[in-house]
Amino acid sequence: CWGSDEFGQLGDGSTGDTNNNRLTPVDVTGLASGVSALAAGDWHTCALTGGQVQCWGANEAGQLGDGTTETRLTPVGVTGLDGVIAIDAGSGHTCALTSGGEVKCWGQNNYGQIGDGTGGNFGDMRLTPVTVDTLPSGVIAITAGYHHSCALTTGGGARCWGGNEFGQLGDGTTGDDNN
Repeated sequence: CWGSDEFGQLGDGSTGDTNNNRLTPVDVTGLASGVSALAAGDWHTCALTGGQVQCWGANEAGQLGDGTTETRLTPVGVTGLDGVIAIDAGSGHTCALTSGGEVKCWGQNNYGQIGDGTGGNFGDMRLTPVTVDTLPSGVIAITAGYHHSCALTTGGGARCWGGNEFGQLGDGTTGDDNN
């Protein structure tokens, strides 16, 4: 990884600060080999390796999924998550798609971007993955935006939830949707 390392999002174990930018790539410390996907949020990064997810960097809203809000300078495993085939990172939240078609999200939830039917309050967060249980079956892709998340189904339909202040949910409104 390279670039800003203010919150340890490069994963090389350095003490992230505003003067610790990396202009060339550095190795992520302790990351298992065979990484098949990476996802970078505002100040955190996640890797998918053999169905497991590891994340590092800022964690003030639990976006690393390790059950804490502690910033991590090297990768930590996401708690209770297995069989993952895709990941994406939003501003302060992260989502994963499992081989069974389940979508699980964790981290900041003040706009309902986790999709478990809760949220809408400043400081609301999930420190470990929760299932987005209002999705139709057949989810094949996911994406996490600034304060919202979306899933694509096998039939070509899309379902989005979370912050909608600019109409990003595509439902014709600007009201947030927490599930």
